[in-house]
Amino acid sequence: MKVFIIGIAGGIGRRVAVQLAEAGDEPIGLVRRPEQAEAIALGGIQTVRGDLVAMSVDELAATMRGCDAIVFSAGAGGKESNEATTLVDGDGPGKLSTAAERAGVRRFVLVSVFPEAWRERRMDESFEHYMVEKKKAETQLVLTDLDWLIVRPSALTNEPGTGRVDLGLAKFHTEIARDDVAATIVELLRTPALNRLILELTSGGTAIGEEVHALAIRLGGDG
Repeated sequence: MKVFIIGIAGGIGRRVAVQLAEAGDEPIGLVRRPEQAEAIALGGIQTVRGDLVAMSVDELAATMRGCDAIVFSAGAGGKESNEATTLVDGDGPGKLSTAAERAGVRRFVLVSVFPEAWRERRMDESFEHYMVEKKKAETQLVLTDLDWLIVRPSALTNEPGTGRVDLGLAKFHTEIARDDVAATIVELLRTPALNRLILELTSGGTAIGEEVHALAIRLGGDG
């Protein structure tokens, strides 16, 4: 399986790429800076220099042509300007989905965010803008004819993964390790029966493979 990853230099995208490569799949990702490409290449993972915002739809389509799936895990996340958040988090998935349609890539996994993320805290305006843009990206993707899947992880940590999660249509917001988010995405890529769904993901007590398989059966697929 050849998987095109937007956000391959980030916390989740890099983990997805590593896990795919270790399983014998072929991850490839878009990177903006040469030092990112050099670091990722140390793991034997292929990258392409480019910028999601600056590239045209046709350029993106040419880059991903021949891939089996796309994972969008990039995000400005309010770390830069509101404009950057809009261009990456809000407009990026829609732009990439158009490119995917032109390239003939059907499977599209979007890493989004829990709607109630950090609602126990008083977050600043840039975070609220980020949440609005994430929602906008979801609304754009669900209108496409792609085999899309939206995954909303709860608050992310860098703790070692447990290999156990809670995945479903609606879950309580807690925390989850980036390792486990990546492993769940890899498992979902191998489960085409789960598509055109919005799934919420948090830490739990069921092994990832078992949780994904059981969900596929409950929702009418064969896993």
